[in-house]
Amino acid sequence: MAGHSKWANIKHKKAAADAKRGKIFTRLIKEITVAAKNGGDPTINPRLRLAIDKALSANMTKDTIERAVKRGSGDQDGVDYVELRYEGYGINGAAVIVDCMTDNKTRTVADVRHAFTKYGGNLGTDGCVAYMFKHCGILVFAPGTDEDGLMEAALEAGADDVVSHEDGSYEVLTPPYDFVQIKEALEAAGFKAEMEEVTMKPDNEVSFTGEDAIKMQKLLDALENLDDVQEVFTSAVIEEE
Repeated sequence: MAGHSKWANIKHKKAAADAKRGKIFTRLIKEITVAAKNGGDPTINPRLRLAIDKALSANMTKDTIERAVKRGSGDQDGVDYVELRYEGYGINGAAVIVDCMTDNKTRTVADVRHAFTKYGGNLGTDGCVAYMFKHCGILVFAPGTDEDGLMEAALEAGADDVVSHEDGSYEVLTPPYDFVQIKEALEAAGFKAEMEEVTMKPDNEVSFTGEDAIKMQKLLDALENLDDVQEVFTSAVIEEE
């Protein structure tokens, strides 16, 4: 299945994510803690396995990970986080999903609403944009990757699809909680992704340039910088000029 050219945007997104690593440990610890509520054994808790894999990829120590698992599974006292999802619209109606973990719902909704309002967006109702996204894993491979070999290895590992782009890059789409095992299978077959994530993938993207791109980026940055926010997903693509 063919897709749009997006290699430059993918690299830009990765660079932006790397620049925000100062907050990543806090968010990863929250994710591990909440995931461990459903059981502290990652071999039978796919969400926990995914969270631990992300933490290890970010060079979090095993001791820190184990403490977070124990807090979540009830073996140690800790903050009880609640998961919240807010949905809304950005510039030109671009869809935005904001996933939060918090110990204070009142504070969180006020902060999220303020960010939307201040930067030209609108906080919507539950379900207003979520139907426009698919929860999935994405592995991105650089232009020049062996397409036939990648497709064979991906489908054999249980991937949902392999998407080719006009610039020669490829995306392997996976079920969200099979992401880790499919990534490991592809690495064993000799295919190392340039970027990898479990995300909410929009069915349709909206490209932004010029002033609208600047405004949309300010809204996204404001949301991502909130302490209670774990992830921000959007149908907006900020084009590099």
